[in-house]
Order: sequence, then structure tokens, then C-alpha cells
Amino acid sequence: MKVRSEASNKSVTRRAFAIGSLGTAAAAALAACGGGSSSTSSSSASSAASSAASSSAAPTGAAATLTLWTDAERSPALKDIAAKFKADKGIEVKLVVKDFASVRDDFITQAPTGKGPDIIVGPHDWLGKLVQNGVVAPVQLGDKASLFNPVAVKAFTYEGQVYGLPYAVENIGLLRNKKIIPEAAKTFEEVVAAGKKAVSAGSAKYPFLVGLDPKQGDPYHLYPLQTSLGSVVFETGADGGYDASKLGLDTPGGAEFAKKLQEWGDKGSKVFNSNITANIAKEKFNKGESGYFLSGPWNVPDAVKGGVDLVVDPLPTAGDKPAQPFVGVNGFMISAKSTNALAANEFVVNYLSLAEAQDSLFKQGGRPPALLESFEKASADPIIKAFGDIGTNGLPMPAIPQMDAVWADWGATELKLIKGGVADPAAEWKKMVSNVQAKIKG
Repeated sequence: MKVRSEASNKSVTRRAFAIGSLGTAAAAALAACGGGSSSTSSSSASSAASSAASSSAAPTGAAATLTLWTDAERSPALKDIAAKFKADKGIEVKLVVKDFASVRDDFITQAPTGKGPDIIVGPHDWLGKLVQNGVVAPVQLGDKASLFNPVAVKAFTYEGQVYGLPYAVENIGLLRNKKIIPEAAKTFEEVVAAGKKAVSAGSAKYPFLVGLDPKQGDPYHLYPLQTSLGSVVFETGADGGYDASKLGLDTPGGAEFAKKLQEWGDKGSKVFNSNITANIAKEKFNKGESGYFLSGPWNVPDAVKGGVDLVVDPLPTAGDKPAQPFVGVNGFMISAKSTNALAANEFVVNYLSLAEAQDSLFKQGGRPPALLESFEKASADPIIKAFGDIGTNGLPMPAIPQMDAVWADWGATELKLIKGGVADPAAEWKKMVSNVQAKIKG
């Protein structure tokens, strides 16, 4: 399996989550569906979208040049398709490499001045802020929508409009060392039992590994266990998008999850260890000190390099509901301020949707392709197939701006429960929900 290392992977949605989460936490202390219910929408975006969407015919012979902001890793994969577009349409696609850490904010700042690009590539959970600032235009996929993983299209759907053409899907899975744990388990209870058996047999030191931030826990990685108990972060509305007015944390399943966190934590069964960070968990798994590691494809290359006999299992359930991870989707978005909207729409919808483009991006980045044809080819690698299959049943990371009000309290409460000593975990969880609701209301 070819995937970029975590160290170099600043372009993926999970990384975007981490940056955002830490940023929010630092300030305070970062399908169902990707859309939200934010009332803010951009009339300028809609106008531009209408113009772009009306372009079913290729703008031939034009002298225009399109500018696409990308990062250094994706740029090589886009050169061939850009050359094909120039040969077919006579329009050059200028690939401008940007620092991914600042590209979203640069785009929001520069697009209204006319200095921004025509096209930008990034994760779907940027949409809330991009739409709110009126800098991206809807994209009409038409019949092409059926060619993509439905979760990927939903992830780029915001307020009922599709704002991007997806190309890669990313989510976590359960990494297992077959030398230590030969057989897959379905439930988290079975996972823990198998992990403890390995420890008792002397073939492992830890029954289970997941990295936890020392201040923020990790709601992202623990989310499948929470969803399997019947608690999501936001409920969805009638249009299938996330409804910011319906926080889904305050459910009996959420209270049950709170109790489980304490039971699994430092003063309970010690399945979770608040002193084990993401880097420590990775190191210990790669050294063969545990049969399980709850993580994503970004940790696969080093595990294989370290000699782990690796397989990726479906996420185990802690309750009677599906264990659904957050899904991050990367794709291409069109600037609402582009003066070349017709050409930009043509390149994004009719060229970046081609298998050759999606294949090339997969070869460069190693994430399961969003285009079903490309994913089928990539699935020759069982690890790619496993992550892709898990993602198909996942939930897009909410793109709504209200998510910024959730991470800090959510993660800190999880960590407090894992550390143990909370008299009433359900009451602690409810207190967290109240704090989040107050922040959302402002």
C-alpha cells in the first residue's frame, strides 16, 4: 500500500481536523452527510455557480489560463491531466504550489480581490467557512455523481448544493498484527478479550492501542465506539445535511459511552491509557507490543516497514449500532470569484473526474479513490480495500462552522473520563453537552 507518511501528510482531512482542533483548543484552552444548516449562504457563489453549471459545452479555443492552487505532493499527479486539457481545449492550467497550512485562509482573503485561483484542492470540511465567506461556487456533477462513492459526494454537499468534485476518501480502521492476533473480532468486547489473552500469553504488552492527546483526548479516533452506542455529534436534517441546531451528543448512548470511557480508562480495565500519545501508540504497535492499533492509513507504511504482519479489520462495535468513523474527503472546488468559471467547471467536472486523473492522484497519495472505477482498481491492495469499505459506511466530518464549538469540551471530557475518578460519568457528559450548546448559541 502506497500512502504518504503522517509527517508529510498535511493535506488530508484528518490532519485538517487536528490543526483545527488544536487551534480551537488553544484559543479556548479544532454519510449521513456533509452539509450543514448554517443560514449563511452566498448569493455571489450561487450566481457564479449558475454560470459555471451552465457550461456543458467545452470552451474551445479560449486563450484563458486557469490557476489551480495545490500542494507540492499533489502537483505532480495533476500535470498530465492539465496537459490533456490544454491539448483538447487550448487552455493552460497553471499549477501553483502553496503552503497547505495557510492555503484556506489565503484563499478566503485573496479570492474577493481577484488575486485568488480559479480552482483549489482541499478537504471537504473547509466548506463551512468557504461558503460562509462566499468564495466557492456550487458544482453540478449531474450524472457523474453516480460514478463516485456516495459518501464522498455527500461530504461535498452543503446546504443542499454540491461544492466540490471528490477524489480521495480517508478514515480510520482497526490495524491488527496477525502474528499476535490471528483472527478478526466483531465487537470491542471481543477485541479487548483477544488483546488481554495475548498479553497473558506473553505475546503482547498492551491489549489495545489508541493515541490520546494529553489535553484533548481524541474524539476523532474514539468516534466509532461512540456511534455504535447511539450517539453522534450532530443530527441530520430533512435535506440529509447536518443540523447545527440538533446536537446529537445528549442521548442515552452518549451517557453510556461516558460510563464506558471510565470503565476502559486508567482506573478501570486500562484498555485506554491517557499517557499513550499518537506517536507512542504507533511506536509500540510497530515494535509488536500490541496486536491492535486504532488508526488510519497514514500509519500503514511505517507499520509494514517495521515488520508488522498487518491486516485492517472493520471497526468493532461497543453497542448495537454500526461503528461509524468520521470520513474525510479531498476534492476540487471552484472559486466563486473566478473570471474563467466556464473553463474551470469544464476542467473540474469533465477532466478531474476521469479515471486517469483519479488513478494518478491515488498513485501519488495512496488514499482510496472517490471515483468507483479507480477504487475498484486500487482495491487489488487489500489494505486499500479495507479502508475504502469502512469509509463507505462512515459519516462525513461535519463541515458546519459550529463544529469549532464542539472539539475542546468534547475531547477534554473524554480525557477526564479516561483518567477516571469521576463520580457520575453521565452527569459529566451532560455538563459537556451544556457547555457546547452554550458556545454554539454564542
